[in-house]
Amino acid sequence: MDTMRDRLAPVVSRLLDEDPRVAVVLAEIGRDAFTEAWHRHPDRVVNVGIREQLLVGAAAGMALTGLRPVVHTFASFLVERPFEQVKLDLGHQDVGAVLVSAAASFDWPAGGYTHMSPGDVALLDTLDGWTVHVPGHPDEAETLLRHAVAAGDDKVYVRLSVQANRDALPVDGEHFRTVREGRSGVVVAVGPMLDAVLAAVEGLDVMVLYATTVRPFDAAALRRATETAGTDVVLVEPYLAGTSTAAANDALADVPHRVLGLGVGRRELRRYGRVEEHAAAHGLDARSLRERIGGFMAGEGGGGS
Repeated sequence: MDTMRDRLAPVVSRLLDEDPRVAVVLAEIGRDAFTEAWHRHPDRVVNVGIREQLLVGAAAGMALTGLRPVVHTFASFLVERPFEQVKLDLGHQDVGAVLVSAAASFDWPAGGYTHMSPGDVALLDTLDGWTVHVPGHPDEAETLLRHAVAAGDDKVYVRLSVQANRDALPVDGEHFRTVREGRSGVVVAVGPMLDAVLAAVEGLDVMVLYATTVRPFDAAALRRATETAGTDVVLVEPYLAGTSTAAANDALADVPHRVLGLGVGRRELRRYGRVEEHAAAHGLDARSLRERIGGFMAGEGGGGS
C-alpha cells in the first residue's frame, strides 16, 4: 500500500492543473515528486532550497497576492524551525496556507531527533485559528488534502505519517466519528492510532471516537459520547501526550470528569530503532494501551480533570 505522502504530489499536481490559485512551495524535500508539475506550472511550483524560514515567508507572500500555497517538508522543518514565520508571516498578516508535513513524531528514526516532531500540534496550539488534520490512512489523507486546499484562505496543517490504519473511513474535515459503542468510558483515537486502540479495547465496554480533524476540537461529539458512556475519557494521540487534554477538559467543564492523555512522551529516545520500537517505548502499541486504558477505566488513576 502506498503511504500518505505518496498521495501528496499526485493530488496537489492535479489541483495545480484545475485551480490557478494553487501554488506549491518546497525546500528541497519532495522536489523530485513535483518535477512534472513544475514543467507545467513553473510560476506556481517553487523550490526555495534548504531555507525553511524562507519557505514559509515565500508562501505568505504568495497568499498576499491571492494564491493558495501548499507548503511541504518534514514536520520539524515546517513547524518548529520556521515557527516565527508561521506565527508572524501567516498568523499576524492574517493570510492562509496549507502546511503539509511528513516524518510525523518518529517516522524516520534513523534520521535522529532533528527529523522528529512530536510537539508540532502542541506548538500550533499556541497560535489562533489553525485547522489541524491528522489522517489515519492514505485515502483519508487524499480527502483531507483536497478539503484543506479548498478551505478558502484558512490556515491548515495536514500531518502525514507512514503509520496508518488498515482500512480507511469516511472523513469530512470537521467531525469525530463513532466507530465503537460502549457504556463505560470514551476513548478518542487520533489518526493512525485507531487500529492499535481498537485492538487494545477488545472486550472492554468503552466507546471509541475516531478523530482525523483535531482542531477545531469536536467538543460536541465528545459531549454526546459522554452522555451515554460516562465521563472517563482517554485521548490517544500520535504526537505529544496531553496535547488535547485541555480541549477535552473545556468540552466537559460543567460536569465531573476524568481525562487521561496518552501519546509520545517527553523523554528523548536516543537509541534509534524501528518505528514500531518507538511506538512501544512510548506506550502506544496495543498491549501497552490496553494496560493503560484498562487501568484508567477501572479507576486506577493516571489522569485528572
